Amino acid sequence: MLAAPDVNKRPLFTAKEIKHFYKTEAPKIFPPSGFFGPITDPFKLLWGPKYDGKYLRKIVEVKLGKEIKLSTTLTNVVIPTFDIKLLQPTIFTTYEAKKNQSFNALLYDICIGTTAAPTYLPAHGFINDGEEFNLLDGGVAANNPTLVAMTVVTKEISQGNNPDYSLEPVGVSLNPAVIKRSKILSLGTGSAKNEHLYDARSAAKWGVLGWLLNQGSNPLVDVFTQSSGDMVDYHLSVDTQSLSCEDNYLRIQADTLTGTEASTDLSTKENLDRLVVISTELLKKPVSRTNLQTGAREPVQNRRSNEEELISFAKSLSEERKLRLQNYLSSLQTISSQIIS
Repeated sequence: MLAAPDVNKRPLFTAKEIKHFYKTEAPKIFPPSGFFGPITDPFKLLWGPKYDGKYLRKIVEVKLGKEIKLSTTLTNVVIPTFDIKLLQPTIFTTYEAKKNQSFNALLYDICIGTTAAPTYLPAHGFINDGEEFNLLDGGVAANNPTLVAMTVVTKEISQGNNPDYSLEPVGVSLNPAVIKRSKILSLGTGSAKNEHLYDARSAAKWGVLGWLLNQGSNPLVDVFTQSSGDMVDYHLSVDTQSLSCEDNYLRIQADTLTGTEASTDLSTKENLDRLVVISTELLKKPVSRTNLQTGAREPVQNRRSNEEELISFAKSLSEERKLRLQNYLSSLQTISSQIIS
């Protein structure tokens, strides 16, 4: 929604409008279901996803339409999905969409595919330019997509597709020079990993149903999503701290959610309002950083708040964009002068 262009080539939505969209539409996308109310109907999960996804498809089509394609995004985006037919990740990027028409899919199809969380929403299949896609939630492949984005950027730079960088080819591995020159902002959507819902004594007794549904949550999904996200944070923390450029990496994540706050789909007004309060409080907290010994995120002493850091982050990006535009215009003037002479 932020990267989709309107008729004036400006963002289709502001961040403030997206917050309003979620508070308004979430109760319709994730309506209370079954006899057991908004938590879940365990019997329904046996024969299909919890939600049919019809309203989600309808509202995404209304907001994004069925004309906007990936290649037209206002900035380069990287969107991970997982192809259930091929049993492998499928990464949609603006870079690839401009080179390969089969990956230049509608934003509508990509959004529906990358949000199709197993057990919650149905998988999404479509054909684009003769290529078949059978997609699940991108979180299956990359619950924290930051490392995917960094890898894609490094690949493009190594292949000479970014004029603002000049590097020797390094394949798709992260290049220290890229990390040192990058500003990495990673925004999490909340975690309950510190809630201590489970322990080895109880987990040792679980069968299939115990791993799939326990204390109103899904332990198997929790294990995979938490480990996937945390490993990405650990990887980038090690890289930036070892290269003495830890200030280049800002991770903001509420990792102490409890009870209904940590629910994936509880869309009551009370819970949504509570999430707004939590995120507002998170902005006021000091910047945190991963302790490489314990793996826990700890406040950084004598550092600004998340809000102050975000403002500084935005200013630096704006200044960099202006500088690149000036350099681009200067290059055009030089070329024009040479042609005339």
